[in-house]
Amino acid sequence: MNLAKYIEHTLLKQDASKEDFIKLFDEAKENGFLGVCVPPFWVKFAKEYLKNTDVKIVTVIGFPLGANLSEVKAFEAKKAIEDGADEIDMVLNVSALKSKEWDAVLEDIEAVKKACGLTPLKVILETDLLSKDEIEKACLLCIEGKADFVKTSTGFVKNGVGAKAEDVALMAKIVKPYKMGVKASGGIKTKGQALLMIEAGADRLGTSSGTDIIKE
Repeated sequence: MNLAKYIEHTLLKQDASKEDFIKLFDEAKENGFLGVCVPPFWVKFAKEYLKNTDVKIVTVIGFPLGANLSEVKAFEAKKAIEDGADEIDMVLNVSALKSKEWDAVLEDIEAVKKACGLTPLKVILETDLLSKDEIEKACLLCIEGKADFVKTSTGFVKNGVGAKAEDVALMAKIVKPYKMGVKASGGIKTKGQALLMIEAGADRLGTSSGTDIIKE
């Protein structure tokens, strides 16, 4: 197994500097990571810096709370793709899901999916905040909204665990029959954790510890 090809090397810290992003991009090239995941502001720079490589540029939309208006999320996604994003990771409207506003959640996913066109869309469920029933419902709405992946976490929930193998397994069971992928992200810091997520059904790993994981 080529573990590097599962990894989206991630830097979403609020105080990350340009030098931090350059380090991230260099590590992605050196280790042969599948992609880098950066905030929308850095997409254009990432595209330029990583040109002539096969490293994918992934960015986050409606991050980290997911409660932005759908039109704003759609615009943000469209602009990110124009700037060079290869994939879009949007945050689900968790507040609407918790309120059982199913139509609002679905329309939100559909609006961003439409803006993405052929660009793959991942939907971040924020599993730390959801019950098992809510995870299942969120996955079904992502299927209906024609998302390409479901993703566990932003990594921004206070005292949150992030990706859990049992949640990844549940998500995989629901979406895999529909040819959708699963991205595990949040709190993956060791090779053991990475392998556990893949075993549970993850096709991608979002982690800021990619270099440490590969070195193990």
